[in-house]
Amino acid sequence: MDILRKIEKFREDEQKLKWEGTFAEYLEILKEKPLVAQSAHSRVYNMIKDAGIEEVNGVKRYNFFSGQLFGLEDSLQRLIEEYFHPAAKRLDVRKRILLLMGPVSGGKSTLVSLLKRGLESYSLKEQGAIYAIKGCPMHEDPLHLIPQYLRDDFYEEYGIRIEGNLSPLNLMRLEKEYGNRIEDVMVERIFLSEDRRVGIGTFSPSDPKSQDIADLTGSIDFSTIAEFGSESDPRAYRFDGELNKANRGMMEFQEMLKCDEKFLWHLLSLTQEGNFKAGRFALISADELIVAHTNETEYKSFISNKKNEALHSRIIVMPIPYNLKVSEEEKIYEKMIRESDVSNVHIAPHTLKIAAMFSILTRLKDPKKGDIDLVKKMRLYDGENVEGFNSADIRELKKEHQDEGMSGIDPRYVINRISSTIIRKENPSINALDVLMSLKDGLDQHPSITNELRERYLNFISLARKEYDAIAKNEVQKAFVYSYEESAKILMDNYLDNVEAYCNKTRLRDPLTGEEINPDEKLMRSIEEQIGISENAKKAFREEILIRISAYARKGKRFDYSSHDRLREAIQKKLFADLKDVVKITTSTKTPDERQLKKVNEVIARLIEEHGYNSTSANELLRYVGSLLNR
Repeated sequence: MDILRKIEKFREDEQKLKWEGTFAEYLEILKEKPLVAQSAHSRVYNMIKDAGIEEVNGVKRYNFFSGQLFGLEDSLQRLIEEYFHPAAKRLDVRKRILLLMGPVSGGKSTLVSLLKRGLESYSLKEQGAIYAIKGCPMHEDPLHLIPQYLRDDFYEEYGIRIEGNLSPLNLMRLEKEYGNRIEDVMVERIFLSEDRRVGIGTFSPSDPKSQDIADLTGSIDFSTIAEFGSESDPRAYRFDGELNKANRGMMEFQEMLKCDEKFLWHLLSLTQEGNFKAGRFALISADELIVAHTNETEYKSFISNKKNEALHSRIIVMPIPYNLKVSEEEKIYEKMIRESDVSNVHIAPHTLKIAAMFSILTRLKDPKKGDIDLVKKMRLYDGENVEGFNSADIRELKKEHQDEGMSGIDPRYVINRISSTIIRKENPSINALDVLMSLKDGLDQHPSITNELRERYLNFISLARKEYDAIAKNEVQKAFVYSYEESAKILMDNYLDNVEAYCNKTRLRDPLTGEEINPDEKLMRSIEEQIGISENAKKAFREEILIRISAYARKGKRFDYSSHDRLREAIQKKLFADLKDVVKITTSTKTPDERQLKKVNEVIARLIEEHGYNSTSANELLRYVGSLLNR
């Protein structure tokens, strides 16, 4: 019953928003809220802007797309700053078709769908209110009623520019229904809706032989010709094409480049001049954003055809590549799984991350510099710290290949393989190894993967497996160390005391005997060697740690276990190295003794409680890490 109450409330709220009045009354609304008369492009831009904008490391994040599109921040920023914002300011870019070009399953359709759904919601808000001539099938802008000779005067008084002319149907209605009394013409508030065909349209090409241009521009209603006496009478015309119905909002042109030329020429006139030809009438004005999408292969074929040159300059191409960040790719999979019927299946920690690593590796281009490999590049793109590289290096890497992210494995393939894994495996729990195996098996069934590409992708599966091996060992080592964080803290504090004494050339006091002793070089080196700090580099590393401690102290912050990534890694590895033999024996013994069994149960409990495993995946992880350590 709760959902019925919500439906009723929504209906009541929508009813309250409805407004109807004369053109004279509409002008009063305009005086208070001039933004009501904004263009379709301006409305889309303001809709995105009103949802909120955050800036992270110089990259703008638009809240309008958050939770729906992942890893496309650069593309979205470019789209908004190079198209929507200048188009909203009535600059010439609004006279272009927006063409989203990118690989399959890259987010193009999702982006367009978000804009359409967003406009529907935005038109219900006060700042997104839209008014139209009542009874007009094209929901025409009431300001078209203002005659051309008065538009300069209107701009002087209201500060609003009027573009477009009154449609043939409303021109006749003004004369016959209102006796040319513009002030009496009825105006109503409209709410955009794709389902109701109000301000949002979708055109999809079909067989060129059977598709009619009327699908775009409307058609003659032959049943009314006897009544109205002429095909040129606008009352005998159905203004029900997608261009008619999308007026005041936006039209999605699916697979535009597959379309017959005659359809594209109508778009030329609409985008460049703001009007199109229909039936035996004068040009019909329309204010709408046209968004098309296509893939790279079709686009290259399109621009290579000389016959399409006139269209080239009328199109703004926005590349929408695949996401190139592992953490964002994980979110894509999580979203797709959440929306599926397998959301109740237990997916072990790091499973989606490893699948994401494989996907990202297939999309990256080999670095031109010899001092970096694809795995390091992948880590840098994901915001990880990689020794010897900084943000300037990331910018250089991104400039090396302009088409990076336009090819590779798409998210749908990975989700299909995850789904296949879930169906094949009898128990409701899958792990990274299951998914990697399924990804490998699926390569043979993928129609567009050549033998050469298959070998390359198999290598990426091996690289992802190595990454998983390191993660798995690290996960178990944490769980095996009793009171891990406390043990790590004690070890680190001991290390820091010795480093401070070493750098300051002082001695330590033995806590038991009270005598002064030299810094414990053996302890310090046993930790530093875990992360490859050489004998020659130890002094610089220790001094760097001391500087970091001083910097924290100056800011009134405490230097703790998580304050230095590399030191934390060294502490973890040192603790695990000391316990490695215990782990090997415990996980590989077929008949563990009581003490070993207790230890295994403690580890499994910790993996479940603190790391997100269930009993099945925790046992599988332990067995796998045991096999790794015994190799």
